[in-house]
Formats: sequence, structure tokens, C-alpha cells
Amino acid sequence: MQVTITAVGPDHKGLADPIVHFVTGAGANIHEIQMYDRDSERLFAMLMRIELAGGSIGELRSELMAIGQERGLQVRVWSRDEYARPPRLAICTTYRTEPALAILRAIRDRRLKAEVAIMAGNRTACRSIAEQFEVPWLSIGDERGNPDYSKLESAIDVYQIDYVLLARYMRVLPAELCWKFAGGRIINLHHGLLPSFPGFRPYEDAYQHHMLCFGATVHFIVPELDAGNQILYQAAFSVPPGTSLEEVKRLGETDHEANCLIEGARRVIDREVELHFHRVVRRNS
Repeated sequence: MQVTITAVGPDHKGLADPIVHFVTGAGANIHEIQMYDRDSERLFAMLMRIELAGGSIGELRSELMAIGQERGLQVRVWSRDEYARPPRLAICTTYRTEPALAILRAIRDRRLKAEVAIMAGNRTACRSIAEQFEVPWLSIGDERGNPDYSKLESAIDVYQIDYVLLARYMRVLPAELCWKFAGGRIINLHHGLLPSFPGFRPYEDAYQHHMLCFGATVHFIVPELDAGNQILYQAAFSVPPGTSLEEVKRLGETDHEANCLIEGARRVIDREVELHFHRVVRRNS
């Protein structure tokens, strides 16, 4: 069983050793280990991807959480193979309704083998869609849209979320949250072709460069905000010369982005791809 372990907390010495020693002592093989330690932020974070040959994941989780409690770390132990059920999704939104609606319809029509356990938004534009599909809604933003990520973090744990889909969620997740659910569990829809057009206005930026080809990108989120090696699906559409920016955005925002997110999510849900060492790789069958 492949298991992902994350540990995050205030930085001080000797944090990684007891976790590594326990995992190896339990007979697990370590396939990947990454550590993040920056004095300026005083944050320690670690990701381990292991193969658990024997024992139960529940026992492993209990032991590692006990170690984390002793060391002041939040420890999470996650595996896609722990439960015999479809993966559980959390959809995060801001204003655009089309991507979240497309995911919900694809699941309803059995094109995606998953279930949406919760929808969250720093704005309430997509709340009616959650209610339409009878999905619990969580408001994580104040009146100005400033998010409270402690609410999202708690919901991911409580609802036993496997993957978080950022469906045109227009805020940058803090690095600490990304590390807590690292290892390919957070998937972002970007409304532009990466790496050429990052940022919040990729349609406008591409249009100002007189581009005739626009598109969308689905990529895994990593704390370093590098979407070069983390792209898992990308699609483009072309327009004739003279097409207005308004028409370009209409074409992209109505169907194109939504379909791109569906295919990117499907590749993860169907376990065609995984994130290893911050790179997308084809999963070995």
C-alpha cells in the first residue's frame, strides 16, 4: 500500500529523525522524502511517500500522530487504498461557476468515479450549485473574500478528503497548507497556458501579446508555486485574427476551462498519473 505522510510545525532540531526511524523500523520502504526548512518562516515541513508492506495504516497513523504530538508537529497519514470507496473531493471556488458545475455533472453522469464531499468558497457565488447538488457548503471568506484556511484545513480532515480541486479559486494557498496536503492532493485549474501566462489575468496578458491561441492548464499544487513540472493536462483553442477579448474569454470560460478540469481530474482519479518529487509521472500499474 502506498502511503503519503506529511509533518508540519514550528521549526527546531530533531524533528525528522523519529518519524523516519519509526517508518523504517516498521519495515516500510521509503520511495520519496522531502523536507522544507526556512529560518525566515520558522516552519518545518516534511513529505514522505512510502510502501507499507505489513501492518495497518490505522496503527501507523496512531503511532506517527503520537510522535507528532511529542514534537509539536501536525502529522497526516493518507492513502488512496485505505478505503474501498471512490475518492472524496473538495471543490474550492471564488466567482466562476462553470468548472465546479462541470465536475458535479461529470460525477452525476458517471464520467468521473468520485464523489464531492464538500464545496468551499471565499465568495458565495457557487453556493447555489452546491445546494442544487445537495453538497455541503463551507464559506471560508469574510465580507472581502479574505479566506480563513483553518476552516478549509479542518473540513479536509473531517470529510476525509482525498483531493482538493481549485476550480478557478482565485487565491494563492499558503505554503504551510500546501505542505499539510502535499504529494499530489491539491489540483488547480489555471485559466491560461502555463508556463507562458501565469497570474490572475492570463487572457488579458495573452491578448496583449497578440496571441491567437489561448487555453487552460490543470496542475498539481506545490508550495514553491512552480507549475512547470506539475502540469497534468493542458488544452488550447484558437481564434481568428480580430477576435475580441470578450469573445476569447467567453469561449474559454463557458466550456473550455470546465472540460480541461474534468480531464485533469479524471487522470488523477483514475490513477493514471501521480506526483513524485514535484514531477508528474505516469503511474505504474
